[in-house]
Amino acid sequence: MGERSLDDGRQVEGKAKSARDRRKIMGVRQADISEKPVAFRLAVATGRIRLKPETLKLVRQGKLEKGDPVAIAQTMAVLAAKRTPDLLALCHPLRIEQTLIATRLLRDGIEVTATVSAHEKTGVEMEALTAVSIALLNVWDVVKPYEKDEEGQYPSTRIEDIRVVRKVKRS
Repeated sequence: MGERSLDDGRQVEGKAKSARDRRKIMGVRQADISEKPVAFRLAVATGRIRLKPETLKLVRQGKLEKGDPVAIAQTMAVLAAKRTPDLLALCHPLRIEQTLIATRLLRDGIEVTATVSAHEKTGVEMEALTAVSIALLNVWDVVKPYEKDEEGQYPSTRIEDIRVVRKVKRS
């Protein structure tokens, strides 16, 4: 049987392997961005958390034991964007120039939007997604006593629709 070479130099004997076998031998590599030019990068991500009407009323009235979930979410979102490479193994450390967090109280929850920008060799969408995710998790943490049912479960609380809504790359 013949041999074929993989990207990392290892040889595989025989014909093409199944997708499962290829995953086993593929390994993990961070993308090489050494030859990429620096460009202006911007990403906007959004997501939401669904909450009970009673909880939202307490949020609006500022009557939650742990404090203001929106203020906590905004603060932690900025910190999370900066820490993205510590959380996502293959993300490059970036010099983020600005992180803006916008929140909106909705009829059935809270929406968080993160805008992240930098002049870098790679995009900032993972930083924006991380900011939104951590913001929403912090909201959940603050409101969890009010969202639980009699059995301690969260039947209606859910984080959803986290996505990148805009990405810019400009030389």
